[in-house]
Amino acid sequence: MTLRRPRRVVLLAALVATLALLCCAGTVTVILFSGLSDKDEQANLNTAAFGCGEGGPIDPNTKLPSIDEYGAQQVRNAAIIISTGAKLKMPPRAWVIAVATAMQESGLVNLGDLGARNDHDSLGLFQQRPSSGWGTPAQVRDPVYASTKFYEKLKKVPGWDKKPLTRAAQAVQISAYPDAYAKHEHAATQMVNKLAHGAANAVGSSVSMVCAAAGQIAASGWTVPVHAEVGSGFRSPDRPNHQGVDLIIGRYTPIVAAASGIVSMVKCDEDFKGRKTCNVDGYPGKGGCGWMVEIQHAGNVMTRYCHMVQRPFVQKNQKVEAGQVLGKVGTSGNSSGPHLHFEVHLNNDRSSSGAINPVPFMQQHGAPLGDAG
Repeated sequence: MTLRRPRRVVLLAALVATLALLCCAGTVTVILFSGLSDKDEQANLNTAAFGCGEGGPIDPNTKLPSIDEYGAQQVRNAAIIISTGAKLKMPPRAWVIAVATAMQESGLVNLGDLGARNDHDSLGLFQQRPSSGWGTPAQVRDPVYASTKFYEKLKKVPGWDKKPLTRAAQAVQISAYPDAYAKHEHAATQMVNKLAHGAANAVGSSVSMVCAAAGQIAASGWTVPVHAEVGSGFRSPDRPNHQGVDLIIGRYTPIVAAASGIVSMVKCDEDFKGRKTCNVDGYPGKGGCGWMVEIQHAGNVMTRYCHMVQRPFVQKNQKVEAGQVLGKVGTSGNSSGPHLHFEVHLNNDRSSSGAINPVPFMQQHGAPLGDAG
């Protein structure tokens, strides 16, 4: 496969919204809506909120919505990929994988022969090669035919729906750049949501188009780390430096990876006195995250999981899948009781500058926290 010049992926902007929440220190705080987003990301959030694909894919031959960064023909090609997947009874996770693959291979442009710029005889949306048995040149440049062939091969990949997107796509494409597909996962998720009535919010492995519940992985590839009520919120007036949300749940509850990725940090976080005392219960004002894990995901998104009861079950540089157990809920570090402190950061920026509100982010990815769904 030819590595095309990748499309610029629009990163998710910060949005700030939640309700009156219980602070982890036992007081009540109110979070004001103050979303930091451009109009397209706000539209994406609205689109993601109104359904889970119940309306089915939009007919590619009808008027399609305008999507920033993509021309009308590119959007139509994406709609064809999605509708073809639906007709083949492939679940919505397959649609996200297929759209992301086409974004990487062709930028959603039905490419013809590019001469010296072409990789051998690669053609069409997925850069399929007639000489490798994908079909005739005319066939692989037919978006419906090309999409069908992609889905047929994807379906034969064992456990494709549980694999990280880039691994599933690579199993079909056999590209010289196997990690290139991951960066398009967010854009593909939003494309599917806009062209299929929020289908990326549905259970990824089912054709029933039912919203993903706790413990289930959405077509976006995301799931809730624990099924719990949201307590202290993101950057509340009385806790402006609180860079995540607290999910209130009992000690020893399993904590799972919110999406597939690579573990970038496992540590006992130092308290304000520089001590590493994570094997005992913490207290308010002690400082530190206690036992913690950080994971880097596709699209330069990072998630952080704090206050675990014991050393996490994963190691740095370990590849994890969505839903894989990382550790168990505790109250180590700066904590007044058992809960998971959960953060989401953009641009792989682990500082406070990269932190965004996890509540709308997870809502947008079909894995609402607490009562957000």
